[in-house]
Amino acid sequence: MALIQIALIWVVYGIVVALLALIAAIFVYTYQSPRDRSLTVTIVSIFALTALLATVLLLPVDVALVSSTTSSKLGQRKDWATQQKVDDILLTLKIVYYTLFSLDALLCLVVIPFTYFWYEEYDEVATEEGSQTIGKRFWGAFKYTIAFILLVVILFLIGFFVPVANDRKGGHYDLDYFKHLLKGENRGERSLTFSLGLLMTIGTLIYVLYTAAGLALLPVAMIKSAPAISAPTLTATTASELERNRERQRQLEGRNAGSEGGLPQKDRREMDALVREERTLVRRERLAAEASGENQSFFMKAWMKTEAVFRPIKLIAGLLLILVVIFIWVSMLLTGIDKAKNSICKTHCGYVLGHNRIFNPMNWIFVKSAKVFPIDYVLFLLLVMLFFASSVVGIATVGIRFLWLKIFRIRQGHTSHQALLMATVMLMLIALAINYSIAMMVAPQYSHYGPQTFCDHPLRHAGEQPDCSDHPNHIVPCSELAENPAAKNVCTPSVISTFLDRITVNFSFFGVVDFWAQFVFLAVFLTVFITLLFRTPKLDEFQQEQDAEEDEQEGLLASTGRRFGATWQDITGSAGRKTSAQAEANDEE
Repeated sequence: MALIQIALIWVVYGIVVALLALIAAIFVYTYQSPRDRSLTVTIVSIFALTALLATVLLLPVDVALVSSTTSSKLGQRKDWATQQKVDDILLTLKIVYYTLFSLDALLCLVVIPFTYFWYEEYDEVATEEGSQTIGKRFWGAFKYTIAFILLVVILFLIGFFVPVANDRKGGHYDLDYFKHLLKGENRGERSLTFSLGLLMTIGTLIYVLYTAAGLALLPVAMIKSAPAISAPTLTATTASELERNRERQRQLEGRNAGSEGGLPQKDRREMDALVREERTLVRRERLAAEASGENQSFFMKAWMKTEAVFRPIKLIAGLLLILVVIFIWVSMLLTGIDKAKNSICKTHCGYVLGHNRIFNPMNWIFVKSAKVFPIDYVLFLLLVMLFFASSVVGIATVGIRFLWLKIFRIRQGHTSHQALLMATVMLMLIALAINYSIAMMVAPQYSHYGPQTFCDHPLRHAGEQPDCSDHPNHIVPCSELAENPAAKNVCTPSVISTFLDRITVNFSFFGVVDFWAQFVFLAVFLTVFITLLFRTPKLDEFQQEQDAEEDEQEGLLASTGRRFGATWQDITGSAGRKTSAQAEANDEE
């Protein structure tokens, strides 16, 4: 029975990874420019995104496997869960985690930079002439990647030799849990711990800016995404207005064709206004063509139709998402206050809490749902997708910048290959930060022990398990600070919580920065959210200038009936009869 349960948990994880690959492919094909696609860039981006999401979504599997060894109702280990079986489960999880973490680091620091230079080295003319071979192109990309390979080697060497005191006094380091963290790893593991701790801290700085802003922007974007005029209707009306504009220009030019002084001042002002209007209409016509799916791939056309089908429920979903986001924000704030006030060792161990003293509603939901797998997995998947989508929205809105200088823009169907690769690296670093944020701030008890409990009742005989069948009030949740010897024999912390705690304890600087950065995250979110209540911030002036006609779809404040009408026309791909008749009437005028 135990073997079947463990196998089913891994099968669910395999299904989720396949779903993640699909999500990664949708993201890449949605944002990648359809012109001059690069197979290498596409494959690497999809694989990297799948790997980073698979790493984050291993946490519920971790919690489910270690929790499967105990009975939360009795506070005891199950009969089959010998220490050897538990150690085998932990070893399997550790191997999978270390493989995924190492893969993420290599993809982020070596493979994606090489792919970037590989694409930059491509010369179409030289390739057609035969002067650029695959070998030359490979060496051209590899010689630039050598610097990144040296960086990886330096990071692992620093982590391998950096001194960590295993006999620190005070700060509650005499507890069994901290002794396990300080002495339970070899130098190879410490090297990986240091490298990932550094990458996680860098990712946290990106996460604070982009994910926090995106988390506030995402619900608003969903609410304001439904236009009041459909793409077919916009195409028909724009074509009619453009023809009428050009006809008026021809009339003015014909009326003053023989005049030596050119157009009179009155006609000149009218002509200038018509020329400006023509530019606006031409831009609107292009945007309408893009919205209708002209010159787009079949995938993009199918995506646009799908968006149109689900557009009516976006408004309701956006309003509900605002409540969910605020709920998450409050949960993170409560945990942050709890850690800052009640951490047993403060800055010495990166604010490891030990035991939750302030109620966290999000943590409570996950702990209760974890008793029936895979309910918690579904909730966790939705939570991770929310953070991931928020990160994408944040990157697309703010852009890829160096200080105040914008390097690349991320837009649906208009993202260059270089920008896509850089966005993938940023998302990989953000994923490490999301791992920390969820495990340490959003749902700390769930991430450490899940629904595990132990019987805090005096033992009758040495070596036996305590019995709380007659004392259910003595069954308490597992925690790092439990002093009863039964807790050590029953409670098993998840592998990811041990790994993250090891980073914050062994390298407390990373833990302190990552912890206080969560408050900056909350402040950035609150600032952007309050700003959005009054006005939408102009974060991209150039894009607004280029896509000014997106606002001319006259959409965001129109009636609900017009929105549903526009949605139906986008689905069917044709303008309504009334619109066609209006366009014909305008042509006759």
